[in-house]
Amino acid sequence: MIDETAIRLRYEALRARLDERGRRLFAAAEARAAGVGGVSAVARATGIARSTIDRGLKELDTPAATGKIRRAGGGRLALTQKDPTLLQDLQRLLEPVTVGDPMRPLLWVSKSHAKLAAALRTMGHQVSATRIPQLLERLGYRRQVNRKTKEGASHPDRNAQFDHINAKVMSFQNAGHPAISVDTKKKELIGDYKNAGSDYRPQGRPIDVNVHDFADKELGKAIPYGVYDIGANTGWVSVGVDNDTSEFAVNAIRRWRELVGRERYPASKQLLITADGGGSNGSRVRLWKLELQKLADETGLTITVCHYPPGTSKWNKIEHRLFCHITQNWRGRPLTSRLAVVELIAATTTKTGLTVRCELDENSYQKGVKVSDEEMAALNITPDAFHPEWNYTIAPRSPHASR
Repeated sequence: MIDETAIRLRYEALRARLDERGRRLFAAAEARAAGVGGVSAVARATGIARSTIDRGLKELDTPAATGKIRRAGGGRLALTQKDPTLLQDLQRLLEPVTVGDPMRPLLWVSKSHAKLAAALRTMGHQVSATRIPQLLERLGYRRQVNRKTKEGASHPDRNAQFDHINAKVMSFQNAGHPAISVDTKKKELIGDYKNAGSDYRPQGRPIDVNVHDFADKELGKAIPYGVYDIGANTGWVSVGVDNDTSEFAVNAIRRWRELVGRERYPASKQLLITADGGGSNGSRVRLWKLELQKLADETGLTITVCHYPPGTSKWNKIEHRLFCHITQNWRGRPLTSRLAVVELIAATTTKTGLTVRCELDENSYQKGVKVSDEEMAALNITPDAFHPEWNYTIAPRSPHASR
């Protein structure tokens, strides 16, 4: 009596290590060893077809085969062999289209596998959605997300301005004067809203948040304006609740100096500010310069400003030395109150020693404030010889003692 169980166990032990020919020869050898009824018994034990075992028995009686496992011409023809124009038509569907082109069937739809297959079938091809990934791979297509790399037209003096800013920072630091990087962080909605990222919580107990991100009229929004001390590796953030204006921005710098800067740099009468070229601290914003003049008059500080060239805001040090760590610190947590925003920002630290102080600025700041030509003419501003639109110094209009 043939022991089919033993055959099955031997086959299962070797199956993963055998190729198609090896499985065929194994089954043939077992059938021959079993004698009469061996082919049927091995077929039942292994699931290998009788015809395959018969072919293996013939191979056992011929010299050892080399090279291909299958005989020439064996196996199913590739889909692209049976349908030579399939790849070409798929390529046409994937190419960039012109809006309004009536010849493009996928103009207004996403290019999912099912929709690509349906479009190909309307063109006379017999193809299923499950075959589309293989065809896309042959064409060199992969699903990809957007990547932020385009900065717009690069200014010819972009690198020269970077060098200018670096030289200024080094000069101020060597002389014992503060050099700060400033900017407004992205506005944040206050309330039970989804916040990007994830954090550890007990399994099956995520924080429930609102489905829609409609601003809560009572809770409002938070506008973090940051001041990063480049030399000290410390941050100051004023969290505004009204409007992101130049008045708000300069008041954040004022508060930094009152609570941090004056103590850290008691003998300094100069301040260097590096800022983006746009926003509330933009190089063309009149109110920004007027408010800095007021700060200079109040404090007796001579304030030098260097703006980054257009389209290079990501190079501003505050972005990758302060703001990115704040975002990491509150990832996956809804900002349920203004106090929560302040506490999460203030709790931000890094291994390199970054510390952050934060306070809430509940003042109101009017939008659309106009600065007259007369007010601009009264500024005590000295443009730099190199790109004066980006680099300038504002000095006090009358002597004041540092407060």
